[in-house]
Amino acid sequence: MSMTDPVADLLTRIRNAIHARQATLNVPYSKMKYDLVRILKEEGYIESSVVETVGAHREIKILLRYRNKYQSPISVLKRISRPGCRVYCDKGSIPEVLGGLGINIVTTSRGIMTGRKAREIGVGGELLCEVS
Repeated sequence: MSMTDPVADLLTRIRNAIHARQATLNVPYSKMKYDLVRILKEEGYIESSVVETVGAHREIKILLRYRNKYQSPISVLKRISRPGCRVYCDKGSIPEVLGGLGINIVTTSRGIMTGRKAREIGVGGELLCEVS
């Protein structure tokens, strides 16, 4: 069975693992998912990520970060653009999340990056999700 929205699946798996207070989770590999996880790691929302080969398939093993034993730095992980309703922003209209305390993840012609970096470079694109 094919998945219609792999980005929403990744975000849901991360949300569910945080609510269940799991230390690690595995998600099926794709380049877009890996780039999203890489950005979450760079911004300090997750501890680390490793690509593993399990049988004939690759998986991304994500180590979640917690401030203390139970509190994750991720409180909101929200999908913005969906397959049925894409949301595009030009370079001047990329919104800030919580006045700059959170991040937007944008897919641009120069790759997947945070909204802050897209504004600095001067490119717009599809607004994938917001994290705070």
